Amino acid sequence: MAGSTHSVTNQPEPLVGYDVFSTDRALVGAVERHTAPDLLDEVRDELTALGRTSGSAQVQEWGAQANGNPPRLRTHDRYGHRVDEVDFDPAWHRLLGKGVSAGLTTAWSRPAGHVRRAAGFLVWTQVDAGNCCPLSMTHAAVPALRAEPALAAEWEPRLASTVYDRGLRPAGQKAGALFGMAMTEKQGGSDVRANTTAARPLAEDGTYELTGHKWFCSAPMSDGFLVLAQAPEGLTCFLVPRLLADGTRNVFMIQRLKDKLGNRSNASAEVEFDGTWARRVGEEGRGVPTIIEMVAATRLDCVLGSAGLMRQAVAQAVHHCTYREAFGGRLVDKPLMRNVLADLALESEAATTLAMRLAAAYDDGGEQERALLRIAVPAAKYWVTKRCAPLAVEAAECLGGNGYVEESGMPRLVRESPLNSIWEGAGNVQALDVLRALQREPQALNAYLLEVGRTRGADHRLDAAVKDLLTELGDLEGVEGRARRLAERLALVLQGSLLVRYAPPEVADAFCGARLGGDGGAAFGTLPGTLDLESVVERARPVA
Repeated sequence: MAGSTHSVTNQPEPLVGYDVFSTDRALVGAVERHTAPDLLDEVRDELTALGRTSGSAQVQEWGAQANGNPPRLRTHDRYGHRVDEVDFDPAWHRLLGKGVSAGLTTAWSRPAGHVRRAAGFLVWTQVDAGNCCPLSMTHAAVPALRAEPALAAEWEPRLASTVYDRGLRPAGQKAGALFGMAMTEKQGGSDVRANTTAARPLAEDGTYELTGHKWFCSAPMSDGFLVLAQAPEGLTCFLVPRLLADGTRNVFMIQRLKDKLGNRSNASAEVEFDGTWARRVGEEGRGVPTIIEMVAATRLDCVLGSAGLMRQAVAQAVHHCTYREAFGGRLVDKPLMRNVLADLALESEAATTLAMRLAAAYDDGGEQERALLRIAVPAAKYWVTKRCAPLAVEAAECLGGNGYVEESGMPRLVRESPLNSIWEGAGNVQALDVLRALQREPQALNAYLLEVGRTRGADHRLDAAVKDLLTELGDLEGVEGRARRLAERLALVLQGSLLVRYAPPEVADAFCGARLGGDGGAAFGTLPGTLDLESVVERARPVA
């Protein structure tokens, strides 16, 4: 029969038309335990609505379109005027509008603000990680701006708005605003104290003009930017508006867009300042302390973003293996494939549980929780973002050759997976920040040990790991060379403690055995066969 050779069988349907939030049991559980009972229904409804939007075929297609049609730089208009604008695919604007309207640009003044936003950010990352960049920076700019109360009063309502106003107009004329940042320079990278951009005071009112080049400017079409520059008293933080109050363009010359491995939908640029008008944020010479709260918030978003990418990779792998048959049965029922899927699911759940615990610490805001964040955020940022890339690659392999084809969506996850480890300080920077917290802030270690001590006696492998960690912490001689190992162990022990407290027994048992007890191998899919792996995989299955 003509055309019979092209009958399509044994190909799973796309994973669309499902609720990304409600089918993520680990995330739902975290939201329920970290949200006050009187707010839970409201928060659950909000996240369920976002989850359904995120899993819809239309919105998933927007994510593919935005990445398939990257932004383009337009330096001049048709008449030769310098405009320095970036043109995006319409799908980008649709996605950004959805993210803003979902409240992903602020958490600082809402009840349970950080938990509900963190869960939403984790869900929305699974549509398109690129548009999460301006959402993250807009959210994170708030604590830095609060170093200058007048600026915070002026800008915070704009950043907290749930209206995406994409027009290029003075921020005071807009219904909502977005923030970007430009910190690093070509000669310094993470060493921002090596910055050479100069800031010259214009008046006693905190206005300056900036001259210099920034190697990475994130989201260059934002309404305002936080920038570091050298003022007379040293490195200082500044707010650079895209447009001035009278409607004229500030000097913000976009030299080129970066051609990146992943994060293709989002624009990252090199920019030039030449007499660029700016307002000081915080005291002169206090640029790093002023910006550090923003950095901490964006680092948590790196953890959340990686957890979201992991969850989507696992969901795609489990979905495919549930409906794909090979060698006489479903792939998900094959013992070796089940081992791989269960191992991936453990990593994903551990990442989600840790990220949401840190978000809850922000909502609490107490001294003990703030101390915990000082050590747990860089440790989590180091470890969770490091685990994202190998997990994404292994999940793609679960689809076989299909996972290497762009249409599956897995290559986009693979390309995206290293980004959060690099952004906001690469692995070594995070490990060194963990060391600084250990050496300079004993209350941070105390808060950490109190947290993991809540499960003392519940699992012998976790108890042994805590004991080994204390031994290692007791010898800080030449510790810098061991900083990565310390950050890894701190994160793993914290993850194990949280899973023992909150996860089903089969999940906690498998994690503690494989990650803390030495029962797992170096690759995914090397869990002991005596574990209840079927339950672990079933817990991770997205219900479509």
